[in-house]
Amino acid sequence: MTGLGRLGRLSRSATDTVSVLGFKIGWSSLKALPEPVAYALFDRIADIAVLRGGKGLTRLRSNYARARPELDAAELDELVRAGMRSYMRYYCEAFRLPSTGRDRIDAAVRVTGLEGPLEFARRGETVVVFVGHLGNFDLAAAWAASNLAPVTTVAERLKPEEVFQEFVAFRNSIDMDIIPLTGGDDPFASLLVAARAGGRAIALASDRDLTRHGVEVDLLGHPARMAKGPAVLSLMTGAPLYCAAIHYEPAPKGTGLGGHRTVIEFSPRLVPRVGGSSAVKAQDLIQQCADHLAVTIRAHTSSWHMLQKIFVDDLDPARDPARDPAPAAVTEGEST
Repeated sequence: MTGLGRLGRLSRSATDTVSVLGFKIGWSSLKALPEPVAYALFDRIADIAVLRGGKGLTRLRSNYARARPELDAAELDELVRAGMRSYMRYYCEAFRLPSTGRDRIDAAVRVTGLEGPLEFARRGETVVVFVGHLGNFDLAAAWAASNLAPVTTVAERLKPEEVFQEFVAFRNSIDMDIIPLTGGDDPFASLLVAARAGGRAIALASDRDLTRHGVEVDLLGHPARMAKGPAVLSLMTGAPLYCAAIHYEPAPKGTGLGGHRTVIEFSPRLVPRVGGSSAVKAQDLIQQCADHLAVTIRAHTSSWHMLQKIFVDDLDPARDPARDPAPAAVTEGEST
């Protein structure tokens, strides 16, 4: 899911409680609040959301239970509360990001494993990055735009249109190129053009398969379905593929935003470990991405903002790719 996709859920009630803020109110006023006040407000929103419950909270708890089966009910309750606070921290940061300077962004991000993707970027090559519903994608992308390469991503078209255009204009200003999931040219074709042109970091949130054309992988010991777009894009263009696991950690004094900073952990370059068809190689690459994410999900579960179905056992058993009109190469993992 892209950050834009997450924010789109704000206007449609991703968390019932958050939607009362409204897009334009959040955009115009939250960034003007003192930092401690803004983050305390969103902690309160998270706590209210937990008390109210609902489908999203039920799914979050179920996903956390799979990730952390050793926890008892009380410990799981506390983890869900921490997860919602982390999720709302993301929203708070996203609303305030337009007024956050590059120096503060750099101080709010810690990166490991950057050497590989940076080497390719410095040569003017495109780097494809698989990301998941972890931490703050928007902040990570803003950091990458000035420290790795200008970022291209796919985002769902928000409603109303003027809100979507506000986000696009801001992200363009920090060298982020937004390809609309709908209402424009075929997104995968646009990604191919961007990848072949070089000089970009193409970051795609693909840890959910909403197209029914993804691949089944093992995640945390359970079968799950993920979008295969990043792997297909890498195989078709030769662009190196990496997975970036993102999570929050307490920030040392003088760094971070609201007491936390974002950690980006790049995997080594991912290459197929198997021979065979492109489909077989793509499945293997996405499994490697799932394995990289799983380590962070277990260690930093509250940063896993997965309020939707991802595991095969939770999906509709009648899912039939043959009846899905979506193109097989769709890469966006976050359109609803």
